[in-house]
Amino acid sequence: MERHEEERLCGKWRVACGLYSYNLRDVFTWRLLKTIGMGQVLSLLICGTAVSCQYLADAEVETPMLQSFLNYALLLLVYTTILCTRKGDRNILHILKTKWWKYLVMGVADVEANYAVVKAYQFTTLTSIQLLDCFVIPVLMLLSWFLLKTRYRMVHFVAVLVCLLGVGAMVGADILAGRDQGSTSDVVLGDGLVLLSAVLYAVSNVCQEYTVKNLSRVEFLGMMGLFGTLISGIQLAVLEIRAVKAIKWDFHISMLFAVYALCMYALYSFMPVVVKMTSATAVNLSLLTADLFSLFCGIFLFHYTFSALYIISFVVITVGFVLFNAVPTYSALPESGSSEDDAAEVFADHTAESSSDHLLPADKDAQRPETLTAVAAL
Repeated sequence: MERHEEERLCGKWRVACGLYSYNLRDVFTWRLLKTIGMGQVLSLLICGTAVSCQYLADAEVETPMLQSFLNYALLLLVYTTILCTRKGDRNILHILKTKWWKYLVMGVADVEANYAVVKAYQFTTLTSIQLLDCFVIPVLMLLSWFLLKTRYRMVHFVAVLVCLLGVGAMVGADILAGRDQGSTSDVVLGDGLVLLSAVLYAVSNVCQEYTVKNLSRVEFLGMMGLFGTLISGIQLAVLEIRAVKAIKWDFHISMLFAVYALCMYALYSFMPVVVKMTSATAVNLSLLTADLFSLFCGIFLFHYTFSALYIISFVVITVGFVLFNAVPTYSALPESGSSEDDAAEVFADHTAESSSDHLLPADKDAQRPETLTAVAAL
């Protein structure tokens, strides 16, 4: 009797921590492989924006709000226009009447997060920005816990620590290679801007996850395009009108702006699909490799010094990302996907649900009472 009770308690602990004895076939499902691939596509898009920004900086063009404005304007032209053509409660007028202030907060958070992190480069070093920018992950997990009722297991916290170790290896490689770029004119202000940016990004990402899982991707992008364009447009007129007038426009500069805007548009359009399949936290873990892709491009384009630590960092971050996604999280909030979601999103949800079942042990029926007990305890 005592042995049975001991086995039952051990089973509850394994369920709570997510420490099942998986086969590799159960872990490396098609959904997980697809999630890894889609996450790296997002990282490559961020890499495209970083490379274009570097070329613009080399050309002495520093207009972060203009670049953001172009992205939001593209979202406005495409997704906000779609909302204008819809009828009933899916029309933009009905959405603005009922939820305008929520999307205004989301738009402010997203625009100012982008601006704060770019502004931080004027006051602090690249190393500080890379390290402090990771603050978005614990803030995101905390907000998800309280607002989205997401429940994490021990393995998820271990996975986050593994990813952060990978970031540490990347920063160490930068220091050894002498790439501690940036300024030290006001380190406290610069570090504060990075932390503020991380918090604002977390708020924006939590809003995004809730919207795409419970309402629709088109509504999120349409409202982001509308309020993002208004906010960034006003900020552009106030802060950067002189910098924009000073730009010496030619084909090269125009193409760099176009590449940046298209990469950002693709990132904003594609990211909600990945968030709906996984979570905002998982997506941000996958985006940790974006700096590495930028470094790899910099080796060929800007003659950065190569270090084996970059490869080690990439592998460690990928292992942490796989570990995080190998065990599903639990949310106490029901997902009410709307009928307007496109076929790709519906397919993604179906794939996610079916593959999550494969992650359970073979004798899942026998462990179902323990699973319910562990979930209730969490």
